[in-house]
Amino acid sequence: MHLSINLAGIKLKNPTILASGIMGVSASSLKFCEENGAGAVTLKSIGPQERVGHKNPTVILWEHGVQNAVGLSNPGIVGSMDKISEALKILRIPLIGSMFADKIDNFKKIAEQLAQTDISALEVNLSCPNTEDDFGRMFALDTKMTYDLISVVKKTVGKLPVFAKLSGENPSISEVGKAAESAGADGITAINTMTGLIIDIQQKRPILTNKVGGISGPAIRPIGVRAVWNLYQAVKIPIIGTGGVNTGEDAIQYIMAGATAVGIGSGVWYRGIDVFRKVTDEIGEFMKKNEFKNLEEMRGIAQKK
Repeated sequence: MHLSINLAGIKLKNPTILASGIMGVSASSLKFCEENGAGAVTLKSIGPQERVGHKNPTVILWEHGVQNAVGLSNPGIVGSMDKISEALKILRIPLIGSMFADKIDNFKKIAEQLAQTDISALEVNLSCPNTEDDFGRMFALDTKMTYDLISVVKKTVGKLPVFAKLSGENPSISEVGKAAESAGADGITAINTMTGLIIDIQQKRPILTNKVGGISGPAIRPIGVRAVWNLYQAVKIPIIGTGGVNTGEDAIQYIMAGATAVGIGSGVWYRGIDVFRKVTDEIGEFMKKNEFKNLEEMRGIAQKK
């Protein structure tokens, strides 16, 4: 029984990946995820310049998940290089970079610098749902914008694998996925958080300062699985299924829909930092019970029923 995978040429000991935005803020926190079973880790998204983000409150737990409007706070690409170098020195698992920007030229500038490091892949965040007012329409909601952006990034970074992070808010996610693949993407991450609004009825106003925020956790899992299902039918590149993965059963749903790997973010809130090990063990137990020798035998199996 093997739980190792090949993700666009990157070898992972198991299919669990720390999703961007959770724990990816320092070299030590990334290493902590490795020590607790993660197969790979993703940096918190990096922008062209330092960004403070939104004012508190920015994160709340609710009965079906987590809502956040952190606003992509980060030190910018220049301020992130030392952290990346430090992380690469201590990590023994793949490190995936993540970036966002308002314009294609700014994506290109970040990509140029990240490509000079030894990261294993670069995730292009086309789909953050709580900064739309700052940046305009999400790239991931437009097929041409997605194609143009991924084309430039891929030409900039050469052989470095590029993953396009797409939005579950696009009803035509398969078309956007095909555009990303045609533009040279080596993989797809699906999905990002989903826009939502939660009101405090006693205060008579939205809880988050930004009012709207990205919903993650169990509430969006069926949407994420649906996105992976549709993308698996449309593209040949690997898919990282992300959204509401707390247990091995959750991860298996994504894999049976067609995912090669699974991203875990809010699962850290629910089950602790060792959620990666717990999910991997639970996948292994299921495989043993159901006589699967490897994850490839399980990938996309629900599509064949």
